[in-house]
Amino acid sequence: MNAAHPTPASVPTLPQKLLARAQEFPHRLAQRVKRKGVWRCYSWADVFDRTRSIALGAAEQGLQRGETVVVIGENEPEHYWALFAAQSLGAKVVSVYPDATVDELHYLCEDSQARFIFAQDQEQVDKALTLLDRLPDIRGIAFWDNSGMWSYQHPLLESFDALMAEGRRQHERHPQRFEREVNAGQADDLALLTYTSGTTSKPKGVMISYRWLIDNALRLKSTCRLQAGMEYLSYIPLAWGTEQLLGVTLGLTLPLVVNFSETPDQVLSDLRELAPNIIFFGPRQWENIASTIEARMLAASWLARVVYRWGIRVGHAVHVARLEGGKAPTLSRLLLPLAEVLVLHPLRDQFGFIHCSIAVSGGTAMAPDVFRLFHAMGVPLRNVYGCSEFGFIACHRGDHYDLETVGTLPDVDPAFGAPLESRIENNGELLLRGGTGFLGYWRNPDKTAALERDGWYVSGDAVRKTERGELVYLDRLEHLVKLASGHLYPPQFIETRLRFSPFIKDVMVLGDATRPWVGALINIDMAVTSRWAEERRIAFSTFTDLSQRPEVRQLVQGEIHRINKLLPEGSRVVRFANFPKELDPDEGELTRTRKLRREFLEVRYRALIDGLYAGATDIACEIAVTYQDGRQGVLRATVVATDIEGTHTS
Repeated sequence: MNAAHPTPASVPTLPQKLLARAQEFPHRLAQRVKRKGVWRCYSWADVFDRTRSIALGAAEQGLQRGETVVVIGENEPEHYWALFAAQSLGAKVVSVYPDATVDELHYLCEDSQARFIFAQDQEQVDKALTLLDRLPDIRGIAFWDNSGMWSYQHPLLESFDALMAEGRRQHERHPQRFEREVNAGQADDLALLTYTSGTTSKPKGVMISYRWLIDNALRLKSTCRLQAGMEYLSYIPLAWGTEQLLGVTLGLTLPLVVNFSETPDQVLSDLRELAPNIIFFGPRQWENIASTIEARMLAASWLARVVYRWGIRVGHAVHVARLEGGKAPTLSRLLLPLAEVLVLHPLRDQFGFIHCSIAVSGGTAMAPDVFRLFHAMGVPLRNVYGCSEFGFIACHRGDHYDLETVGTLPDVDPAFGAPLESRIENNGELLLRGGTGFLGYWRNPDKTAALERDGWYVSGDAVRKTERGELVYLDRLEHLVKLASGHLYPPQFIETRLRFSPFIKDVMVLGDATRPWVGALINIDMAVTSRWAEERRIAFSTFTDLSQRPEVRQLVQGEIHRINKLLPEGSRVVRFANFPKELDPDEGELTRTRKLRREFLEVRYRALIDGLYAGATDIACEIAVTYQDGRQGVLRATVVATDIEGTHTS
């Protein structure tokens, strides 16, 4: 078989691919990062040299094959180098969200049996040093950003510069050692532990091999039509398996030019400057961009708003019609060039989509209205669907697909197993088989066994299939809810549509077998809603005050009423209340990927929920809060419940 179809024995590890890139294209651009406002470039030779130096430096501190390395920090080249370095020595890697708390980091280090920690900066080093008394097996901590670190002294603590200097000395003494370590790697070696989000229990470590990574990267490449040399902005956290597939694995195997922003809050400005070919965001990021567009138009002049709405209508009439397999109206096709000049091209340029040929959303479901907005702009946004365990499951393919779906199963290279197959059980649960397969959960064989049923992988997702064979993702099976009336509804399916409003940041839909109808708790978007209020001279002091203002409640009421028109009668929101505080992952209300911790929220806001269903208007709430300085307190607020016109509580 040729290189495009590797045999099982010839599947390379990621360090082996890095070695090959450095030998074949040493001077070709591999990575680019903005530092102090200037883009700094790294060739494949540069990346290889730093990876080798870090690896040999860590080996000198005792890191051995089969052990675990934790890397905590933002998406930066050094995070990639640390990952490659650990894997070059045969270690497995756990990438951690940079905003993880000390307790979260402790759990991941302890569960994964970590022996070495690579940390970005002072903040992450402080977390790691705090844990040393509880993690006596840690042999070293290395950091790559030395800002504020001049006074830090600890026998296990070392800078990347010092670690790499030692690594270069080791290479001079043993010039063949690194390549021997790299070549000792096997395709079925454990490359990563990717931890689940832990919405219902402690996070579980998903065991990922190099074969799994290459298999799933090839599925993504063929389905999304990825090409070598494309520009990609790395933004998705490396703790998420998607970035390990795209930025890391495809970045090496295609390869891609992987770019990094100077700071996370500069992603949108850097996106415009780079205008990359590939943009892969989670639904929340796409929704935030859509909300930003809508918010800016709220602040624009009436003429700009009129022209914008006209241009979007023309783009929608042409691009969305083509997407759905229809024919665009003749007048719209004639007006499209003018709409491009006046609205669509400037809009794509403003947000960095000028050269974007591959725009992808993955993670959770997203409202079709968001997709239609981007397609109207001329951005070919499509869905992908997968999970940490099974990998890449489905994607929109070709030029015509249903935005309500997540697409069809991708093709699998024969070298990586049988073609993917799906089966839908009577209760709507999706079963899958084919491809590389699931290796299991780290140190958790019971949970692993629960995901296998007669040779099929049990996804736990509720789906349905369209006549065209595309999958419609409804929700996690465990999250489908039956009301007291017997009506079954998917909360997440409703929530994604509500979140498209620029004024709504998060929403928690309520209703179960003890409740007769659907309710909702709304977390308003402070930035957008406060701007809206200021423009209308509506006085407010705090988030709590703003959220309970009658004008804001009426605003949210209108947004919910608009979305209710899209829903079956039994699934419509009847009453709602606005949260009196912003939901916060540091208080356990959200996961690090901004998913709702539903069970926790139901307990925390029990008084508010009970009052909503009891028909109360003014509901007194007391909520324990943690301030940024660590102090504990109680937020006391009166929350106003609001009815939605056209619905009833009987």
